[in-house]
Amino acid sequence: MTKTDSTGTWRYRWAHRHNERLRQAYRADELAWRQRDGELRRLRAVAAGFGGDPGPDPGLPLALAPDERVHWAVPAARLVEVRHAVVLPAPELTVTLGAPPRRTRRPDGVRVADTGLAVVTNRRLVLLGGRGRRDWAYGRMTGLAHDPAAPVTLIQVLDRRAASGLLLPPAAAAEFRFTLTLAFADAIEQRPAIVAQLDELIAEHAQARPFRPEIATPAQARLTARVPGGRRTVAVAAAGALLVPAVLLDSDPPVSPGIEVAVAATPHAVPAAPAAGSRRPDRSAAADAPSPEVTATRVARSPKPRRATGATPSARDRFCGAPRNPFGYDYCGGERVHHPDEAICAWFSCGQDFWLGEGYLVQCRDGSVSLSGGQPDACARHRGVRRTVWS
Repeated sequence: MTKTDSTGTWRYRWAHRHNERLRQAYRADELAWRQRDGELRRLRAVAAGFGGDPGPDPGLPLALAPDERVHWAVPAARLVEVRHAVVLPAPELTVTLGAPPRRTRRPDGVRVADTGLAVVTNRRLVLLGGRGRRDWAYGRMTGLAHDPAAPVTLIQVLDRRAASGLLLPPAAAAEFRFTLTLAFADAIEQRPAIVAQLDELIAEHAQARPFRPEIATPAQARLTARVPGGRRTVAVAAAGALLVPAVLLDSDPPVSPGIEVAVAATPHAVPAAPAAGSRRPDRSAAADAPSPEVTATRVARSPKPRRATGATPSARDRFCGAPRNPFGYDYCGGERVHHPDEAICAWFSCGQDFWLGEGYLVQCRDGSVSLSGGQPDACARHRGVRRTVWS
């Protein structure tokens, strides 16, 4: 009886290696997805409970107002000032997620003026430095900017012309920016907008959860698996087999030493004056005689035909698989569509409950589109959400 276990044939060995690679890639993707999902849910819980019970007195050397609460504090913060006049953008209620900036060097045109303890309260941002105290009240903020490449946050207020801000430790920059955004939103009574934004991010992240890969069977193994290196070796060999003849065809043949032929090697001869009584030479005969000048003639080669190149590949579909439509809706990326055009169902496959949705435009797993994106029951009747439709 023939043995057909995992070590019996090359097909079983290929299936084992292939499944192991897929399993490792899936575990890495699943771990990264779980970490981001946990971080999003933690931020959502912090935003939902922000501004509640302040807890015990942190014991900071800062006089607080009767209704003022401390939300966050970090030491080793540096006060920075901009040397030239700038106009910062207005504060935005946007949650920015990503790796914290690692560059500790401050941007050009910014100088360090003091170092101390940074405190975020529900009414202001304070730096308790060695040279004094610097306050940024939320009610007087006109500009706010976070440097994406450095842990620097610049703030502009009404009572100071020059912009200033904080240079924080890189590990604390992300938490500081999120807490400052929450505190500012809570001060202007817009904290529910931050919570709704985090809910959308959680719903969108849930759609990107990696799928468990299908198990490969020995019957799916190809003959290229028997070659050391697999498909790469076969591809390199095929490319070499096609490239070598092309190089030989396009290259010029070597020039033989007999191509250039000397026609004459005697210098110009000065004709002597005719003797007295002698007959003058015939001008027509002299014109027909070849010139004794040294010349070299190169044998002309006929132009060599070139190989015809392949056809130019077609342009990439700018809709990324979406039906071509005059509204510019695609699957590539951009902005979510909350209010689609009334004629969208003439280009996309809309479900019966399409216009009853209260979210953004998504494509369901059965191919239809729905306006339930971001909702807990998104595409519930259409086997779940597949991807977002962008504009």
